[in-house]
Amino acid sequence: MTETRADNVTWLTQEAYDRLKAELEHLSGPGRIEIAQKIEAAREEGDLRENGGYHAAKEEQGKIEGRILQLQGILENARVGEAPRTEGVVGPGMTVTISFEGDDEEVTFLLASREEVGAPIDVYSPKSPLGAAINGKKVGDKATYSLPNGRSMTVEILDATPYGAD
Repeated sequence: MTETRADNVTWLTQEAYDRLKAELEHLSGPGRIEIAQKIEAAREEGDLRENGGYHAAKEEQGKIEGRILQLQGILENARVGEAPRTEGVVGPGMTVTISFEGDDEEVTFLLASREEVGAPIDVYSPKSPLGAAINGKKVGDKATYSLPNGRSMTVEILDATPYGAD
């Protein structure tokens, strides 16, 4: 039972949580008021069928409402702190190095929520096709995932260390 709940958890640093909460508060309060004022001002200009400002403001309102819902979902399932991590096992909060089958090039990234912007390395979501395929794998394991074009790609886990550990 707790496994499915854990799948929905988004681990965030305190900084990321505070930033997202502040964005939600702004969009839910002043942001909604500002867009309502823009819509009203554009509405007063007359014929709505040919009023570009009105349509642009309504589109912006839709984007704001969408972002509010997205933020509410993230924050509702957020846990502040660090996900449980085991050296050598891929999971959220781990710096992962992989190689693609048939290619000598190595790729290193942080497996974490996309909301953890500001990391000095690329961030891949555990919910992405690659992230889901490698989550829980150990160093030396191989994982296969589907590319958007329908082909499969196999990767080998070369390293998995807690993010920030030197």
